[in-house]
Amino acid sequence: MKKIIVIGGGIAGLSAGVYAQKCGFDVTVLESHSVAGGICTSWRRGGYLFEGGMHWLAGSGEREALHKCWRHVGALDDGVAIRYSEPFIEFEHGGEPIRLYRDVDETERRLLEIAPRDAKEIKTFCGCIRKVARAEMPIADLRGVRMAKGKRARASPRSILSLLPAARVMAAYSGLPRKLYASRFSHAGIREMLLAMPGSEQGIAMLFMTMGALARGDGGFPEGGSLPFVKRIVDAFEAAGGKLELNARAERVVVERGRATGAAVAGSFVPADAVIVATDTMAIDSLFDDPPKAPWLDRMRAATGPTSATFVSLGIAADLGGRPERPLVRLPRPISLAGRAHESLLLANYAGDRAYSPEGKTALTAQLPGDSRAFWKKAREEGRYAGEKRRVADELAAALAGIMPETRGRVEVADVATPLTYERYCGSWKGSWMTEIRRDTRFAAYPPAVPGLAGAYFASHRMMPPGGLPPALLSGRAAVQRLCIDAGAAFVGED
Repeated sequence: MKKIIVIGGGIAGLSAGVYAQKCGFDVTVLESHSVAGGICTSWRRGGYLFEGGMHWLAGSGEREALHKCWRHVGALDDGVAIRYSEPFIEFEHGGEPIRLYRDVDETERRLLEIAPRDAKEIKTFCGCIRKVARAEMPIADLRGVRMAKGKRARASPRSILSLLPAARVMAAYSGLPRKLYASRFSHAGIREMLLAMPGSEQGIAMLFMTMGALARGDGGFPEGGSLPFVKRIVDAFEAAGGKLELNARAERVVVERGRATGAAVAGSFVPADAVIVATDTMAIDSLFDDPPKAPWLDRMRAATGPTSATFVSLGIAADLGGRPERPLVRLPRPISLAGRAHESLLLANYAGDRAYSPEGKTALTAQLPGDSRAFWKKAREEGRYAGEKRRVADELAAALAGIMPETRGRVEVADVATPLTYERYCGSWKGSWMTEIRRDTRFAAYPPAVPGLAGAYFASHRMMPPGGLPPALLSGRAAVQRLCIDAGAAFVGED
């Protein structure tokens, strides 16, 4: 049995660990933090649980090809409840709620009711969502992999044909700015909602992709969020015989005569037959005396920009169960951060999930999107870091008091996680949790190995734009398939 070291206990590393262990390898995952999960994380403060990683899960829907992969690594099973809240987003304009539903027919019906003059644009908008919803997202196996059971996964003619309408939508709208698209609607509330939603700088195409996935029955939220989600994967890994070592920071990958032979950990050499590097691929150079070089690494570095946010979480001594779960709110006064005035925010209201707060209380989280790393770095250097975090939290609490009067004076706990927080605890490049979507972004996976460097494999959410949990999962799977090919082993895939 070949010994494998996996550096990094995030979703990519845990995925690689489970797949490799089930393929008959002897696997040890080294995680530098005190808990596994990487960016898929949450934390407890003053009796509240604040979610910092999962917002909705691609592959939660049982009809999705990705669903089998989540079940294979143990993240989902028959006992895991998935929440599919409706509406998905609610925006109030002049006392009138504007709602986007997972049910695209309901979205169309409600929008037509409030904006009959925009009937043509509303039907086009919902038509684009329906085209994307019909897409069957395939999972392909690496060429040359030998399966221990079942057949290799290939994109069927049906699945390829299902992708064509979605591809046409992306091609037609990928270069269209959100502001220009919003101007097509005469209803001021719809225009404001489209511009207020996160990711407005990415155009309208990504909104179609998100809403299409929801309309397909995907994008639910496993109850309890990140912590139990990660624990289930760890349990599956250890039940298969794998070993997880926490507080174990790998200092470097040991390479001898062009082959990875182990890792240096706390000054000691840990030998291995192969090493899977599952840290953020944008930050791997520090793990090698001679940084790996490959055309795909050059392309990835040139194409990758950080998508990050400052997460502000509040523990509120009030039950917000009667409020929407994902309200998009316009703030009475903008919150200023890193030279950007945030006039609206998408909130996550966890009142419906008792794992997040004591009875009768609510955990609420807001994202302030934007690359604010330089701002926070300077604040820390100048001794203003804690004060700036308090300011941002206080401004959010004051804004909420004007929007939700029942929260006034009832904020018991405030917590702010900046890009520096994610950089420190999760090792993510520039504290970013996804990769910026650009007009020329190619949604294709990078290979899991570097020519000329044997015994080393790579997995992380960077391995396929835009990142997030699904690319992390699949990159671990792909790394193990390449390992199996090189080792002459059969790959044990999903049931």
